[in-house]
Amino acid sequence: MKKVVLLAAWFWSVCVAFVPVAVASPSASVVYPAVKPGLVLSFPRDYGAHPAFRTEWWYVTGWLNADSGTPLGFQVTFFRSRPQLDPSNPSHFAPDQLLFAHAALSDPKVGRLQHAQRSARGGFGLADARVGDTDVHINDWSLKRNTDNTLSAFVKTDDFILEIRLEPTQPLLLQGRSGYSQKGPRPAQASYYYSQPQMKVTGFVTRHGGKQAVHGTAWLDHEWSSALLDSRAVGWDWTGINFYDGSALMAFRIRDKSGHKLWAGGSFRRAGGATTVLLPSAINFEGKRIWQSPHTGTEYPVSMIVNAGDVAVDLEPLMDDQELDSRASTGAVYWEGAVIAKHEGKPVGRGYLELTGYFHPLGF
Repeated sequence: MKKVVLLAAWFWSVCVAFVPVAVASPSASVVYPAVKPGLVLSFPRDYGAHPAFRTEWWYVTGWLNADSGTPLGFQVTFFRSRPQLDPSNPSHFAPDQLLFAHAALSDPKVGRLQHAQRSARGGFGLADARVGDTDVHINDWSLKRNTDNTLSAFVKTDDFILEIRLEPTQPLLLQGRSGYSQKGPRPAQASYYYSQPQMKVTGFVTRHGGKQAVHGTAWLDHEWSSALLDSRAVGWDWTGINFYDGSALMAFRIRDKSGHKLWAGGSFRRAGGATTVLLPSAINFEGKRIWQSPHTGTEYPVSMIVNAGDVAVDLEPLMDDQELDSRASTGAVYWEGAVIAKHEGKPVGRGYLELTGYFHPLGF
């Protein structure tokens, strides 16, 4: 769910600010498609971009092991946004699509999150999100589906280069009701959303110490929507866990200003393939330990207890300092990091945890 419709509010405000007023002006004529239940997702078409919708994201998170055995967390995310600009504007310079990207590496030996971000308007060969299949890039950063159904990701930052191949080992997991994922009490507060858990990862990480072969497991989310969050929401918590037995859990809660659950949802797929859609009443997040960021002073519950239907796990971070400051692109400061899932003290899986709205409540 990361960057689910939950991102739409603050992401949209940043996108509007990013557009030069001299290039194009807002237009009330823009009508974004609504997300409705009953749509049958079709592939490979829905691997690709949906440019008529307000926002969209492809989000890959995972754990890597170097040949030395050192564990690393990583995330690569591409965002696409359609600004509210007059679609009849004939200018080739009118930014009808905006693209943003985040990349991060979590290494306990470094002790802090290494991350970078990019932003660009679509077109001119510099940035694009292809319709019909996964193929999104900003300059040389890219995420693309290959003819053998694997994905290739490449990012180059000042701190690291990530070159990885992601291979599906299980069928797609359609979130919610066959890909219609409700994010609030009103049916219109929803997104189209599918995941690809338990992806096999191989490739290379290059840093100042040289190039290392890596392997591991990843989680892919792809989501698109035109909706904003409920006006009472201030942030959300999300997790995607690849369990060692082959099962997979996605769970989220949206918080109100008192910190209580405003909405929640998720899914649990057992190793044999049977999937349970988790209703709001089945989800509970409880903070176990608070970490205060030395960079922003923000307090995050980086250690969490998650109850999701019959599943109960403790989430412990690979390292505490996994705060991502994206004020240079999408505008938010949030915690997003690699976590170990434990049950009764025993490690049972690995995944990612995202905590937003703790730095500042998200504006809607």
